Amino acid sequence: MEMNPTNPWGATPTYPNYQANWVDAYLPDENPPGFPPLPAWAEGFLAEPDPKRVSEPVPEPAAQRSPEPSVWRELRSLGIKIAAIAASALLLFTCVYGLHRSAEPGMNPSVKDGDLVIFYRFDKQYRAGDLVLLSFQGKEQVRRVVATAGDTVDVTVDGLVINGALQQEPGIYQKTQRYAQGVPFPLTLGEGQVFVLGDAREGAADSRIYGPVNAVDTRGTVITIFRRRSL
Repeated sequence: MEMNPTNPWGATPTYPNYQANWVDAYLPDENPPGFPPLPAWAEGFLAEPDPKRVSEPVPEPAAQRSPEPSVWRELRSLGIKIAAIAASALLLFTCVYGLHRSAEPGMNPSVKDGDLVIFYRFDKQYRAGDLVLLSFQGKEQVRRVVATAGDTVDVTVDGLVINGALQQEPGIYQKTQRYAQGVPFPLTLGEGQVFVLGDAREGAADSRIYGPVNAVDTRGTVITIFRRRSL
């Protein structure tokens, strides 16, 4: 055995199949005769792996869900917006506004049979000239307010008289007359009452038949009329 000055552990052993890398050469637990023991830092490479310290196999990531196509996202967003608008419109026209289709000629020519009327439910502080929606004998009708609380109404041979003054009514083309089976005149309206007439004065069912109307019993004020056009 020859001494190797570069080997800090002594002489270099000579044996068959010697490999330059002595860590790989001496994998057995016991050192060959004449060869110094391995240092502590090298023994860690030769130690058996601790099964407790072996990390668990990392599971493969689950297949990711393919992103939703942008066109479907846009369609879904559009559908949500349309549903929200429809719900808002339904709530608006159920609680605040209302729709009515005129089905009688009592308000010609202002409101004709078949016209669509939009009314506001919460405005019942009526003034003379306002159009209101009310119900008579189970049927809804649009009528015009001609007198309010405190006014005295009379129908004479000359026409409609309010508080002693004969009324000049632009847009009314028929004479206002009493009904034989109607209410007696003159009459004074009480608190919260209105007197209503149809613009088609001949034959219209209005306050000349059923008398003054309590404002709280009306449906609301007419704000818009959509005219049906004949083809």
